[in-house]
Amino acid sequence: MNYKTFVNQIKLEYTKNMNQKERIKKIIEALDAQYGTDFICYLEHKNALELLIATILSAQCTDARVNTVTPTLFAKYKNAKDFANADLAELEDIIHPLGFYHAKAVNIIGCCKKLDDKFGGEVPSSIEDLTSLPGVGRKTANVIRGNIYHEPSIVVDTHVGRISRKLGITKKEDPKDVEFDLMKKIPKDHWILWNIHLITLGRSICKAPKPKCGECFLREYCPTGQNACKNGEYHI
Repeated sequence: MNYKTFVNQIKLEYTKNMNQKERIKKIIEALDAQYGTDFICYLEHKNALELLIATILSAQCTDARVNTVTPTLFAKYKNAKDFANADLAELEDIIHPLGFYHAKAVNIIGCCKKLDDKFGGEVPSSIEDLTSLPGVGRKTANVIRGNIYHEPSIVVDTHVGRISRKLGITKKEDPKDVEFDLMKKIPKDHWILWNIHLITLGRSICKAPKPKCGECFLREYCPTGQNACKNGEYHI
């Protein structure tokens, strides 16, 4: 056993004795140190409506892909009324590369009709009002609340749910259950950063289905990573 492996094993034994609250504190400190504390939104937008539309489009699609389509989309449709009155076939044609284009187009038109009719064309801030819009679930609503209105919120996308479970912070599977479980355990001032950091981690290191546990700076705090390294699946 070389010295580096010995030191890592000592660290793993130490962290096994931490309670969950202590581990979460260490995880947050490590994430802040690695990724900083600036709020980042990967969907390009200039206002609340653009972010709302982009988030609807991001279902089953990468943010980077959405960003290739939205400049053309937002040049044609500049406000909620424009989207509400959009020709379905024309809208479908623009967003076709993003997949599920028919359902997304129907939702966007329905969402913007309600925005125009009930909210004066403005995007509301409450979770109740947002989730009353066609095509808007809790994930999309929390993206708006966090990025536009700076309301602390946890957005449970595939990365956030998956990595939170790998870290042993939640055992919940349903996104809404994960959201409420994390809200009890993650300090409120880090709810938005938790989203940003885990999405970044999920895209770069903790990838599905092949996480790079041997390279991960959270390995010593992660039961999944510890077991993987212990079983020889990844080198430490």
